[in-house]
Amino acid sequence: MPASFEARRVTALRHIEFLKNLEQLRFTGQLVQTDAAGQRWNFYFCQGRLLYATGGPHPVRRWRRNLLTFCPRIPTYRLAWQADLAKVDPTKHEFSWEYALLNLWVTQQRIKLEQAEKFIDAAITEVIFDVMQATEVTEKIQYSKTFSPLFQPIEVDMAVGKADLWQQRWHQAGLEGYSPNQAPIIKQPDQLRQLGSAQLYQTLIHLLDGQRTLRDVAVEMRRDVVEITSALQHFNQMGLVEFTSIADLPGLVFQREPPRASQIMVTPTSALIACVDDSSTVRNMMEQLLITSGYQFLGVEDPLRAIGILLARKPDLIFLDLIMPNVNGYEICEKLRKISCFRKTPIVILTGSDGYANRLRSNFVGASDFLSKPLNAEAVLGVIHKHLQPASDLSSVQL
Repeated sequence: MPASFEARRVTALRHIEFLKNLEQLRFTGQLVQTDAAGQRWNFYFCQGRLLYATGGPHPVRRWRRNLLTFCPRIPTYRLAWQADLAKVDPTKHEFSWEYALLNLWVTQQRIKLEQAEKFIDAAITEVIFDVMQATEVTEKIQYSKTFSPLFQPIEVDMAVGKADLWQQRWHQAGLEGYSPNQAPIIKQPDQLRQLGSAQLYQTLIHLLDGQRTLRDVAVEMRRDVVEITSALQHFNQMGLVEFTSIADLPGLVFQREPPRASQIMVTPTSALIACVDDSSTVRNMMEQLLITSGYQFLGVEDPLRAIGILLARKPDLIFLDLIMPNVNGYEICEKLRKISCFRKTPIVILTGSDGYANRLRSNFVGASDFLSKPLNAEAVLGVIHKHLQPASDLSSVQL
């Protein structure tokens, strides 16, 4: 493969690495990925698995295409969707009107569960593919206790694998300079007429009107988008067809109630969280989770240098691995508690062995809390919230 594609693929895999980290952390909530142009994609998780994904340049077009493909008996016009959405209880659906409507139609037996799950699988794969093409992607997460699956959640590795295969096919067809979100439009109709049958010409005139993306055209022709784009690429190179950018179709209005007090997690702004752990995997996961949650992060690999580094930065909360080379977490915790500036700093012990003896000794050396590995996002964010929640918020937030 050309080096340019390899470099692009490394960038793509870096973009989706965060999805895999959230899977390992058994994260529940929303991940928003934003590229340099301001394009946003939304992923919804429950216990580290994907519930749904949406966003990008054409979420409504994607919705309509998947209806045509997987739910052909459902109307494909906006007014019908809006009328059905009015029947949905907004308190039961925290994120997407798309997910809410699929659940409604399954409940009404207008579509089968299998149809909805194929729809969701296709939507997630397409969104991941588009994220893999993006540059300079940044992440932000929003933890939620309330997200729950209405359909079978999808494993991140499985979804990423499908998107990666699609990306490789796109490259192998020589389509790197194109996007399936572009819309083909005929620029030289007379010349195009001479290249094929009258029936083919009439089909192309109808579909290549600049109002349908390559993905839309592929669905309407019941053909593969790579195959369609490869065929049209020839006409594009001849100057007969041009690929342009177009807007999405109008979306729906989905009224949501504000979250109840029990769902609110107060995030102290700009708090510095340290993690002393010799495992780069743990530090990297913690860094991505905490930075996208609005915290500053300090990772410390060498436990022998930990006290000096912590003294220099004075973090607001410290995660401390129990088992490390040369010195253990108990010893570091005990030494930190003897330093005046760390006497009241929350210190959370991390360990793969969750036993009564470990918890007792952690308390004895002055640890504030104790988390078991493998870590999960809810527990990590929860313990931070528990120890760093501003006193002024305690009376106003119910948990």
